[in-house]
Amino acid sequence: MTEPALPTPRRDLDDLSAYHSPQIDVSVRLNTNESPLPPPADFVDEWCRELTKVPLNRYPDRSAAELRSAIAQRLRVRPQQVFCANGSNEVLQTLLLTYGGAGREAVVFEPTYALHGHIARVTGTNVVAGDRRADFSVDTDAATALVAERRPAVIFLCSPNNPTGTVDPPELLAALADAAPDSLVVLDEAYGEFADRTMIDAVADDVPLVVVRTFSKVWSLAALRLGFCVAPAGVVAELDKVVLPYHLSVATQTAGLVALRYVAEMEARVSVLRRERDRTSVALGSIEGLEVYESGANFLLVRPDGDAHAVWERLLARGVLVRDFTRRPGLEGTLRITIGTPTENDALITALEAAIGEEAA
Repeated sequence: MTEPALPTPRRDLDDLSAYHSPQIDVSVRLNTNESPLPPPADFVDEWCRELTKVPLNRYPDRSAAELRSAIAQRLRVRPQQVFCANGSNEVLQTLLLTYGGAGREAVVFEPTYALHGHIARVTGTNVVAGDRRADFSVDTDAATALVAERRPAVIFLCSPNNPTGTVDPPELLAALADAAPDSLVVLDEAYGEFADRTMIDAVADDVPLVVVRTFSKVWSLAALRLGFCVAPAGVVAELDKVVLPYHLSVATQTAGLVALRYVAEMEARVSVLRRERDRTSVALGSIEGLEVYESGANFLLVRPDGDAHAVWERLLARGVLVRDFTRRPGLEGTLRITIGTPTENDALITALEAAIGEEAA
């Protein structure tokens, strides 16, 4: 008996593949940019206590008003300028559902965070890619010429850039805004707390700028999926029209509220990881045959001499998993390393030194 044919998906999705990072059981897992540190024990206890007060038979606050107000107070913006969602990726998706779509374009500067282009394509938005320089910075003249020509609906920047760690100068954002005043500039600051500067202070109701952040990294809440953006109040109002009702669970909203009571612990985590990033960068930079790129994030991009994928395999054999970008255009021969605990970073340094030595032998 012939099986019935299933409906045909949109043809513009044919070339897409699912986004994922390998999840392999190893002793040192440094391939996904989570925090290596769990939340404080007191946070977990306080979060669970707060959840016992929640009427689980009722829908969550659709607008997440209390959470928006708490984030706004911390960042010194207005609650009407804050939009919360299930991780920063849902923020990006909602922005593209609102400002992208068929007949519209989004500009990205490759190599950069793969989900910017991926989500754009999923929403039917045409993607136009500009190239970064060899050092992964964005050429301001080339970038402004591109956006002035295309006049895209959305311009994506990522600072610090994933996976390169590059921090964009404020002048780049200003130049792009001048070159395409009708475009919405979306600045992904998922790793912004690890850098020396942020552009949140540049957000204003009359400026087409959105800054996206996440609770996944320094707040150690990757499992709970909470992200937000700071944007003009008019943009936030449009996002509220598009996002699904009751999309943000009570558990996630409560986690965000409780986390904001632990700012000191969060800032201490940032300091620890920045120190470990710098220490690890220096140690790796002393390994002959390994190029280490400067990073403002909680990860490092490195380029070993020779067969980088073979180096990745040798690391894996030693129980260390990093992200293999050796076959991605613009990143050929590179590996991305998330900064872990001091013990994990020491294990990485030892393993990578041995793996590079085997490559040279």
